[in-house]
Amino acid sequence: MVETSMETADEELLSLVTTSDIGRTDKAGAATGHIVAVIGAAVDVQFDEGLPPILNALEVQGRETRLVLEVSQLLGESTVRTIAMGDTEGLVRGQKVLDSGAPIKIPVGPETLGRITNVIGEYIDERGPIKAKQFAALHAEAPGFMEMSAEQQILVTSIKVVDLLVS
Repeated sequence: MVETSMETADEELLSLVTTSDIGRTDKAGAATGHIVAVIGAAVDVQFDEGLPPILNALEVQGRETRLVLEVSQLLGESTVRTIAMGDTEGLVRGQKVLDSGAPIKIPVGPETLGRITNVIGEYIDERGPIKAKQFAALHAEAPGFMEMSAEQQILVTSIKVVDLLVS
C-alpha cells in the first residue's frame, strides 16, 4: 500500500517536469544572488537572503547560452562557491543568479539509450530533444548493500572484439 502511494507521488512529480525544465530556475520566489568572483570554473555567488543547499543548481541570468552552476561549498553567512557546468567566459561581478531549489536533474529511461547529453542533461547529438518521462538527480545515493545483486552475468557491449574477450 505504501509502495503504491509512493509510486503515485513519483508519477505526479514526474508529470510536472518536462525536458525543458532540466535544471531550470524560472520559479517564482526562487532565491536570487549575484556573482562576486570567478576563478576558472569556480564561481562565488552572494545571496541577500538564505543560502541554497550544497548540490543545488543555480542558473546565471542574462546570457545568450545557458550556464548552470552547482553549489559545492558554503563560504560564509551569505556566499557559496559553485562549479560551473559550462564556459565561464563573459561572466562579470554583479551578474544575477537564480537558485533552482533542486539539484541538477538529468533524463533517464529508455528514451535516453543511444543519446549523447552534456552534464546537465541537455542533448548534444543533434537528434532533437529527449522526450524522457523520468528524471534523476545527478548526485544520487548508492543502493544499499542488500539491494545490490551479486550474481554474475555477461555484459553485452555490441562490440564484437570486446564481447569475444569477455565470454
